[in-house]
Amino acid sequence: MGVGDSSNPATLAAPNSRAVVVGAGPNGLAAGIVLAQAGMQVEVFEAEAQPGGGARTMELTLPGFHHDFGSAVHPMAVGSPFFSSLPLPEHGLEWIHSPSVVAHPLDDGTAVLLERNLSDAVREFGEDGRAWDDLVGPLAGCWTDVAPDLLSPLLRIPRHPLRLAKFGLHGLPSAQFLANRCFRSERTKALFAGLAAHSFLALDEPMTAAVGLIFGVTAHAVGWPIPRGGSQSITKALIGYLQKLGGVVTTSHPVTDVNSLGGFTVALCDVTPRQLLQIAGQRFTPAYKRLLQSYRYGPAAFKVDYALSAPIPWKAKECARAITVHLGGTMEQVAESEYETRHGRHSERPFVLLAQPTLFDSTRAPQGKQIAWAYCHVPNGSTFDMLPRLEAQIERFAPGFRDCVLARRIFKPADLQGMNANLVGGDINGGLADWRQLILRPTWRYYTTPAKDIYICSASTPPMGGVHGMCGYNAAQVALRNLSQNRRR
Repeated sequence: MGVGDSSNPATLAAPNSRAVVVGAGPNGLAAGIVLAQAGMQVEVFEAEAQPGGGARTMELTLPGFHHDFGSAVHPMAVGSPFFSSLPLPEHGLEWIHSPSVVAHPLDDGTAVLLERNLSDAVREFGEDGRAWDDLVGPLAGCWTDVAPDLLSPLLRIPRHPLRLAKFGLHGLPSAQFLANRCFRSERTKALFAGLAAHSFLALDEPMTAAVGLIFGVTAHAVGWPIPRGGSQSITKALIGYLQKLGGVVTTSHPVTDVNSLGGFTVALCDVTPRQLLQIAGQRFTPAYKRLLQSYRYGPAAFKVDYALSAPIPWKAKECARAITVHLGGTMEQVAESEYETRHGRHSERPFVLLAQPTLFDSTRAPQGKQIAWAYCHVPNGSTFDMLPRLEAQIERFAPGFRDCVLARRIFKPADLQGMNANLVGGDINGGLADWRQLILRPTWRYYTTPAKDIYICSASTPPMGGVHGMCGYNAAQVALRNLSQNRRR
């Protein structure tokens, strides 16, 4: 049975069986679609008035400026094996790519570009081109085959073990180790550090190399696009397809107890362990509750949305070729920033992830105006005002940026959690993704719980955070298999 294929009768649900899903984020909606494809009556309940979780678009600054509350750029969504199996374009989803995937400016006034075409990237990296091709080329050329393995629990037998073996060897060490071993140019090392810093970990930690490699692979395999109109377009498309299958989405309906949802055959919860304990803890064993209570949340985001009067005035003009810009300088500087955050401190020169979507999608701001989306990493639950430091990093590579700002909206970690309860302490990854919690996430049970009709399907399960729906897809497949086995007994 392949991703998105519900044709196997062994997995089909019993007629008239009811499934409830808590949370209308991408994973909750993905789970709902899988269950609806299998013939279940699906109802999704969302606490917020606007569905989408981390995939919402809002007027956060001024009227007419449409900002992404959570994720803005979507390599994992366009590359998702499950989303790719769905007719989402029929429900309005349209992807926009920039000529370069990522720009990483440096203090000399130039920028390192990660080009979408692998051959172009090899040329861009010069003396490191062959090493880059060797690291990411094999998987970039067969993403469709290997993506289901990469976006599943680690402790399983992959369908393509030989293809993944080399990637596994390269991905096990730290990002700093791999960069120093494989690259000669400080420019290439800086770019790779920016890719690996998406992990929210210190770059000297094991398996951070894998994060950098995955983002490098997706750059060439599928690109890092934005949805026209903003991330809400992904949510609208998923809901549109779910409704076509007969599913129902109810918003402004917080769930404090799964038992309040009435009788159900199965419940899938797009929530983190903390919320799962609150809404279903009475159904769990003491041992499982202790495991959930010991789940660790990771560093947080300090996010700022900008309404701008003009495009960002980059010193390196080539930054205008990319939607995504990584601001951090050299590999050593990026690594220092992430090390500080990982050890509970606020970096003086934080690594900043920035998106400039209106350079390529003019529908999201009034004519002639722009938006920008930026965040840096801070300790979980931080209340510190990082705005001066974050903007200093932007000004470092784009002098005069502040003069372009018409309005800004600041989200400290508590503000993020206030708009999405899953962002505990501002953690946008659903929990710390160090090697321990990457392998066993959130527990050794993965998606199942001691309550046989309750499952967890959030970013706190494999493969972790990102808008790809694979946590929901994987959990729903497990639920369907268990239902099928129970019927045969």
